[in-house]
Amino acid sequence: MASKLSISSTVKLNSGFELPVLGFGLTCSRPKDKATEVCSHALKVGYRHIDSASAYHNQGESAAGIAASGVPRESIFFTTKVPVNDKPFDYDGVRELVDTALAQTKLTYLDLVLIHWPHGNGPNGRKGAWRALVEAVEAGKVRSIGVSNYGVQHLNELEGHIKELEAERGGPGKGGVISVGQWELHPWLMRPDIVKWCRERNIAVEAYCPIVRGKRFDDPKLQALASKHGKTPAQILLRWSLQQGFVPLVKSVTLSRIEENAGVFDFELSDDEVKDLATDEYSVCSWDPTVKPLEE
Repeated sequence: MASKLSISSTVKLNSGFELPVLGFGLTCSRPKDKATEVCSHALKVGYRHIDSASAYHNQGESAAGIAASGVPRESIFFTTKVPVNDKPFDYDGVRELVDTALAQTKLTYLDLVLIHWPHGNGPNGRKGAWRALVEAVEAGKVRSIGVSNYGVQHLNELEGHIKELEAERGGPGKGGVISVGQWELHPWLMRPDIVKWCRERNIAVEAYCPIVRGKRFDDPKLQALASKHGKTPAQILLRWSLQQGFVPLVKSVTLSRIEENAGVFDFELSDDEVKDLATDEYSVCSWDPTVKPLEE
């Protein structure tokens, strides 16, 4: 599989839609005034997957990169996430945020909406938020839905909520389908329990911080692989992520790095190299809502 990957490769989702295997986006720390330019540039060099979020406060500017790039909308997979901290995390709050995302992006549909984290509004809030996403899919506003930063405890709870919604709303399929999960994932944070849970259910696994914010570039094994393959440490980590079966999401405002990060489809790591780079560490470089208890 690894040798056949290209920047146009996709993963078939439980929703039936196709997710491009390499994503590009900006975080809330990136300036809004660069979002359109850099997203447009990413699309021009071959990316077809933009990752954004309501909490980044740049989803409109990021989506404007689609028109600026000249790439047809139907060729692009656009993701956003809910909630934001100043909106209720419940059914009404998420319904409003989906409509806000459509208005800000000026898109007629959103390819994917994720619950950004298991927000501190307890099980009822999470169930209501999920129901709002299910109804957004039924209304044609959203094509696929999923979660981000959920621990296994939250995933098991969501599976229970889906069954409850099926019973409450009229049977199989009425509780929604989990298509994608997104987590910080890299060789120093493998999350085997979460990855196993998703793979048993054919849920696509997206990896944010796949290059660990550059904090591990001096790792001897990583340096050795970069030298051997004539690639940068970032490219080795992205290729490792792809060969793990993840969908890595890269973030940059530097045009040359955007291009460099796309240059990971002309080589491959051996199975032994992929295995050797992995560790048993649990080293978080971002945040870790997966550990939140269900009651929060």
